[in-house]
Amino acid sequence: MRRKVTVVGSGNVGATVAHRLADKQLADVVMVDILEGVPQGKGLDLFQAGPVEGYDVRIKGTNDYADTSNSDLVVMTAGYPRKPGMSRDDLLKANFEVVKSAMEKAVKYSPDSILIIVTNPLDAMAQAAFRVSGFSKNRVMGMAGILDTARYRTFIAEALNVSVQNVQGFVLGGHGDAMVPVPRYTTVAGIPVSELMPKQQLDQIIERTRNGGAEIVNLLKAGSAYYAPSAAVVEMIDAIFNDRKKILPCAAYLEGEYGINGLFVGVPVKLGARGIEQIIEIELTPEEQAALQKSAAAVRELADIIKV
Repeated sequence: MRRKVTVVGSGNVGATVAHRLADKQLADVVMVDILEGVPQGKGLDLFQAGPVEGYDVRIKGTNDYADTSNSDLVVMTAGYPRKPGMSRDDLLKANFEVVKSAMEKAVKYSPDSILIIVTNPLDAMAQAAFRVSGFSKNRVMGMAGILDTARYRTFIAEALNVSVQNVQGFVLGGHGDAMVPVPRYTTVAGIPVSELMPKQQLDQIIERTRNGGAEIVNLLKAGSAYYAPSAAVVEMIDAIFNDRKKILPCAAYLEGEYGINGLFVGVPVKLGARGIEQIIEIELTPEEQAALQKSAAAVRELADIIKV
């Protein structure tokens, strides 16, 4: 029996997640949205691509959460879009109501599911989903670190003219301006990146990574990134459904790790069949730890505003 994934939201991120899931034949997909006709139309279009692409998964669009029942995993992508000049924080209260309503309905029909949150501001929305769902902390996570790390790795590979597959590293902290790339743990084919480029160039890449989402928003003029975010979500789903025990940077609920308590913050985690199976604690310098604490403080400020 195939697994089932509910994607809340049929906009660019949600529809592209559905497309990637179908291409990889990871699960049957239900896209649910408040907009009438849009999820149905996109779902039918994707379903009809099956004979050409060679996938047999079922894809359906709906406005009724009853159709999402018994999902193994729920991806939350719905929310108000970020517009040029708008910070993630501006989205906070509006998107909290969207996430709260959607999660209440989704968990009612899929009480044993795993939740992946994509809606911005991401870390605070993951916290909201955790509180609303009542799920254990291993079954609620945010997609952020994989996306931020992908941008970081892309820019380094471009600067050095090497394969992105040679670049390893990760980004810690909240998904926003205070995210924390960690150059000490960044390598290119095992070689420390500090041996391959000057600090000033790497600092510029780190700054571009922090503004990666805003750069795309400003270029598009309407809407935000969706190809890379959807790819990051599907990497998480693949790790969970195939029990890969893959270490990936995700927003996870910390209870003392890294000196942070009761908050979703981006850290390396092991993803497997049970969701987050382990939080990986790495040694940080005092400067890196201070940057992570600053990032966590920014997330806590948002969580306090929406009282989660």
